[in-house]
Parts: sequence; structure tokens; C-alpha cells
Amino acid sequence: FILVRRDVLKTWRESADLLYPIMFFVLVTILFPFALSPETLVLRSFAGGLLWIAALLAMSVSLENLFKTDYSSGALEAIVLSGVSLLLVGLAKAIANWVLSGLPIIILAIPLALSLGIDTFSLSILLLSLTLGSATISLIGTSIGALSVGLRSAGMLIIVLALPFFIPILIFGAVATSNSQTGLIPEAELYFLAGLLVLTVTLTPWATASAIRT
Repeated sequence: FILVRRDVLKTWRESADLLYPIMFFVLVTILFPFALSPETLVLRSFAGGLLWIAALLAMSVSLENLFKTDYSSGALEAIVLSGVSLLLVGLAKAIANWVLSGLPIIILAIPLALSLGIDTFSLSILLLSLTLGSATISLIGTSIGALSVGLRSAGMLIIVLALPFFIPILIFGAVATSNSQTGLIPEAELYFLAGLLVLTVTLTPWATASAIRT
């Protein structure tokens, strides 16, 4: 709890790090209608995939700063030498990242989805899939961010390494929303996202701890 609170307050003081992924999500979503069509029927059919792509990209750009400040200031080394469980450090970093980037994106997805013509039931499925998927993205991204913490300009490298892991989340999240719009049952996709979240909660803290230790 202390580590999560520390990261949240630190990012809150640096408003640019907090607003950048949120503004990125909003801008990408707003620009899509200009490229596709302003008609509601057209936007509604693409809304689920559109919002999921914007959310994934927005969360990806926030991963570079997960360990960067602590590494450059020496705080990360002090945490390692303090004897604190690195498993909890990795989990705390993932939770803080989700609170600062995933949760605002989920909240902003409500008015954006309604403006794209998504009905209430499909919106609930979209929010549920975004909640499961964004938490998984934060966990996986934390591990990859810890692995590349010592590299300069590692932002693009993190995205390239994380993209193969993020694509299944994107596919099943977008398909779940699309199925709910066409009257199909989205339970299978949601079960997959939930199972993937359980798997990442089990494995990624160990990977993050190992990357921090080395």
C-alpha cells in the first residue's frame, strides 16, 4: 500500500506523466471518425475495436516511466538493498500504473463510447473487458519495463517487446464488445481475459522481481 501510494503521489505531482496517456487515448478516439465516417451506424460497428486500440496504445506509452525515475534517482537501488519483497514491489508498480492510466481510460471510455453510438449493454461489456484487459496490460508492461530499465530511450523497445503479449488481449477484448453488439454471447472472450489476468497475477510479479534484482 505504501509503495502504491508513493507512486500515485509522485506521478500526480508530475502532471505531464499523468495526462499524457489520457490525452493520447482521447485524441486517438476523436480522430478515428475523421478517417472513417461520421455516421453513427458506421462508427458503432467499429467502436469496440477503436476504443480498444486507443486504450492499448495509451497504456503502452505510459510504461516507459514505470521505473525510469526511480532508477535514475537511485531509489530503485535503495528499495532492492532495503530487503523489501521485490514481488510486492513489482505488484505495487503494476497496481499504481493501472490506477494512473488504466482506471482513467476506463472512466473516459464511458462518454466516448456513448458518443460513438454504443448501447448500454455493449458498454457494460466494453467496460468489463477493459477492466480485465488493462489490469493484464499493466502487469505484463511492468515486467517488461523492469527488464529494460537500464536502457536509454527504451520506450519504443518496451512497446515492441510487449506487443506480442498485448495482441491477444486486444483481439478478445474487441471481439467481446463486437459480439455483444450483434447479439452473440461474449462470455467466452471474457472468461479468456479473466483467465489471462489470473495467469499474469501469478507469474509476472516473479518476472518483475527477477528483472529488478538483476
